[in-house]
Amino acid sequence: MITFEQVGVQYADAPAPALSGVELTIPEGELCLLVGPSGSGKSTLLGTVCGLVPHFTGGTLTGRVTVAGRDTRTHRPRDLADVVGTVGQDPAAHFVTDTVEEELAYGMESMGLAPAVMRRRVEEMLDLLGLAELRGRALSSLSGGQRQRVAIGSVLTVHPKVLVLDEPTSALDPGAAEEVLAVLQRLVHDLGTTVLLSEHRLERVVQYADQVLLLTGPGEPPVLGDPAALMARSPVRPPVVELGLLAGWTPLPLTVRDARRRAAPLREQLPPPAPRLPPAPASPAEPVATVSRLVVSRGAVPALRGVELTLLPGQITALMGRNGAGKSTLLGTLVGLHAPASGTVRVDGRTPHKTRPKELIRSVGLVPQDPRDLLYAETVAEECAAADRDAGAAPGTCRDLLATLLPGVADDRHPRDLSEGQRLTLALAVVLTARPPVLLLDEPTRGLDYAAKARLVTVLRDLAARGHAVLLATHDVELAAELAHRTAVLAEGEIVADGPTPEVVLASPTFAPQTAKILPPHLTVPEAAAALAALDQPAAPAAEPPR
Repeated sequence: MITFEQVGVQYADAPAPALSGVELTIPEGELCLLVGPSGSGKSTLLGTVCGLVPHFTGGTLTGRVTVAGRDTRTHRPRDLADVVGTVGQDPAAHFVTDTVEEELAYGMESMGLAPAVMRRRVEEMLDLLGLAELRGRALSSLSGGQRQRVAIGSVLTVHPKVLVLDEPTSALDPGAAEEVLAVLQRLVHDLGTTVLLSEHRLERVVQYADQVLLLTGPGEPPVLGDPAALMARSPVRPPVVELGLLAGWTPLPLTVRDARRRAAPLREQLPPPAPRLPPAPASPAEPVATVSRLVVSRGAVPALRGVELTLLPGQITALMGRNGAGKSTLLGTLVGLHAPASGTVRVDGRTPHKTRPKELIRSVGLVPQDPRDLLYAETVAEECAAADRDAGAAPGTCRDLLATLLPGVADDRHPRDLSEGQRLTLALAVVLTARPPVLLLDEPTRGLDYAAKARLVTVLRDLAARGHAVLLATHDVELAAELAHRTAVLAEGEIVADGPTPEVVLASPTFAPQTAKILPPHLTVPEAAAALAALDQPAAPAAEPPR
């Protein structure tokens, strides 16, 4: 179905080829998962399949890519639209209409399908992706995860032979991600659709892959093969594979079910993990932010209902819940973007929606789902200088912060040319320039690979140790398990669970990380590794009884 013949891609301003020597064939009716660290060429390879590379992105394409017999060099993206459906990392960039139902029908209208066919397919897609209740909603009013499902649905209604997906579950809650992946499985198994998928959250998708395409870096040819075999040599791996390597299991398990079967003897032997507590303050800490009986409406939609929440200095809190539960609305209310209908919000002694923005940035900072929303200058240096001026900080403060968080970012780089992880770090430096005691992050690991996520974890732990209160709205259960001292769960605008992270996630099959499902009560691979190491240590001699 998809054939690469000695394919290479070289961008004009890049020191090395993005791809080189790609020689492989992906057969019809298989789900192929692209795996590799950021910058390894995954998005470029996907772009060659749908014609975006080089027709839209520029660069020089060598070799030949054919999809269903069509050469992508001579067929532009619009000439491939009936056989290749594409969903990129930013779903909003795909939208051309105003409502969910119109967007699902647009692609079919462009192809001239009969109205009766369009109506039937729209209804099917609304049911498949759980969008029926949103059919008349404005796209601008949807949450990030809801937009992602609409973008996928708008492509699927055309019934393409090949589906190209770049980070399709990055903005979805665990339940919605499972629904989307189940739909992809049905397309592959029942309709013979070929799916080419790139995803950093491998714990969600690796068990569904028929084949894995491993990209290790620029200039290195990718390798196509068995998922378990390639995961053993991949530089990026999900927790279930990390546990398998740690325990020496062969072949490596790719599913929680297989790993649980292998781990049965270990579960009886491992000692419990150490308690996870934030650093104890010298004196009882006063909350730096309080939310009491908060009610917020977004138009006619009640977004928050009677929310109660406190944030303490030095504490990292994860805010979880399905798409549309109100997480982003709560963060927006804490920075004054939404006025409460009733209830109170206090942050660092201020009422956010009644405080001037120039004053509020010294109390609370928000890094939004898309860091580009904060970045408007032409270069990194200009962005940092503007942050210094806005915060009233000494010149060079933001640049020094960025150099500490992520060394090596050039001053003359355009923020839009940075990787997802670099943009997130730049936005974080901009927000931290004012040194707010409360830091809010909305889906901070979206688009980040495991290495970038590990760097973010280190940065946030350091900020908490310095006394910042950190609140993360996230669908990343692995991040919450590794980082958060406390977890709160929102549902339909109400907090339905709030407590220490181990208690909350272990009680929920939806929000439990892979390690907790395999080796409870351990939440992360490092916790399990420490417990395994303790098994290998000789027992301490028993103390003599007192005489």
